[in-house]
Amino acid sequence: MLEHITERREIPAELYGKRFDHVAASLFPEYSRARLQTWIKDGDLTLDGEAKKPKDKVVVARYVVLDVQLEAEADHEAEDIPLEVVYEDKHLLVVNKPKGLVVHPAAGNPSGTLLNAVLHHAPECAALPRGGIVHRLDKDTTGLMVIAKTLTAHADLVEQLHDRTVGREYEAVAMGTMTGGGKVDTQIGRHPKHRQRMAVIKTGGKQAITHYRLLKRYGNHSHIRVKLETGRTHQIRVHMAHLKHPLVGDQTYAGRQKVPAGASEEMLEMLRNFPRQALHAKALELIHPETGEEMNWEIDLPEDMKQLIELLDREDSV
Repeated sequence: MLEHITERREIPAELYGKRFDHVAASLFPEYSRARLQTWIKDGDLTLDGEAKKPKDKVVVARYVVLDVQLEAEADHEAEDIPLEVVYEDKHLLVVNKPKGLVVHPAAGNPSGTLLNAVLHHAPECAALPRGGIVHRLDKDTTGLMVIAKTLTAHADLVEQLHDRTVGREYEAVAMGTMTGGGKVDTQIGRHPKHRQRMAVIKTGGKQAITHYRLLKRYGNHSHIRVKLETGRTHQIRVHMAHLKHPLVGDQTYAGRQKVPAGASEEMLEMLRNFPRQALHAKALELIHPETGEEMNWEIDLPEDMKQLIELLDREDSV
């Protein structure tokens, strides 16, 4: 269950000139310093609504403002749900998440999630924040996820994510014909009217940076490789829709699926009924929290995306 917290606390005169993270710790003593640091880096804890770095000095702001979705702590049951384990040691667990598997329990999915599966596979994760899960994939996005198995590994991975040293690359099939790769650098926040969706907004969002390159251009579609520099909710899906190249099968951001003129019945069936966004977390790179070794994994595309690409190769090549 997510709780939305919005709170503003006035900065007293004696705290001026101190570091932002020290001021935050004084004004929000009910939260750990680590959590406050995370919120500052994520832009959830700001000075008068303006994002700053933890070490920045407080000189002119009047308020520290907290605006965050806080996941309430809860006990979750271990469930015997199969996991495709790609790598495991005493510190880390890397899995290939299938489509349809929700990562965290919530009101609509209280059980049957990746977290429930992790708690069964590695019971020690029950002692860690969010069961050791440090990043998310959407329910219908497939691919690689890393899970911490110790508190030390959890803290290290969270820090790596904040420092943007975790490499995450995806493959996707987008609608429309791209001419090449590029970079998208925008702010992403809640859609002003449709609160269940995210959107590119001009002010008040969080910086989101996506790099993409073209793997193959088709007559009406594009097979792309995407690298995340940040990790905002629905980031790739929102950015590709912003570029007018939404992902095939994305019912939230693509609108009505366009089908090429003269397409075969097989192609029409595939494009109209592709069951999810065509997005796969293909590669993952990080520094091992214990050994300091650079580690990387890559996983093959799932069968549904393979079939989609094979059909495009046959019928939509240029």
